[in-house]
Amino acid sequence: MPHTRVSAGGPATDARSRGWQRPRRRRVVAIRDRLRLVYGIPVERPHGDGIAELILTVLSQSTNDRNRDVAYLRLRGRFPSWQEVRDAPLGLVEEAIRRGGISKVKSARIKAILAAVTETGPQPGVLSIDWVRNEAVPDAQAYLCSLPGVGRKTAACVLLFAYGMHDVPVDTHVSRVGARLGLFRPGARFEEMHDTMLQLTPTGEEWELHLNLLRHGRRTCHARGPACEVCALRRMCPSAGTVT
Repeated sequence: MPHTRVSAGGPATDARSRGWQRPRRRRVVAIRDRLRLVYGIPVERPHGDGIAELILTVLSQSTNDRNRDVAYLRLRGRFPSWQEVRDAPLGLVEEAIRRGGISKVKSARIKAILAAVTETGPQPGVLSIDWVRNEAVPDAQAYLCSLPGVGRKTAACVLLFAYGMHDVPVDTHVSRVGARLGLFRPGARFEEMHDTMLQLTPTGEEWELHLNLLRHGRRTCHARGPACEVCALRRMCPSAGTVT
């Protein structure tokens, strides 16, 4: 799931930003409840493997879920341990993940991340980030974002999906749906969106809100031609019927 840069905008965006107010928590709860009626309450199952989540998120960039998963499985089939991936020749890693697209860039990034984790963790020489689960969320975020090519979305995926911590990934679907619902300041960049989602999301409901907003973006609130006429959030959405 690639990062998308949101334009800072011009005078019109600035005007909308001045009139925007951060939504109250009860509005977010109302959105959550409406989405529950459509998509249910997803079961949270943190898998506990932070390195795997890091690599999966790198492989997800600029491709679909199927190609990402094929690339990941081929990588793990070729190299059973992360140490082997770290130490393997770059060309072999690139070959293993080629199905995922832009494999030259991704293979270099994966090896750089694994080397950095080995060198910068609290136990030098140990290839693990499991220790971040015991850190405060801001400290865990800061460490993960210090790794090569890791931004807030990737860090949030690791903290939430691997360790069940209080963070909410904002991908292209969540950012689009959230922006149309007025959850984000017009023209906000992704880092600000992550901060906003973190502040608005009730503790313990990060997984549900992220996944149901993502589902809604994929199934109804499309980038082009959103299905506003059948949208469960139509009455709550200031953008309903205005997007083509």
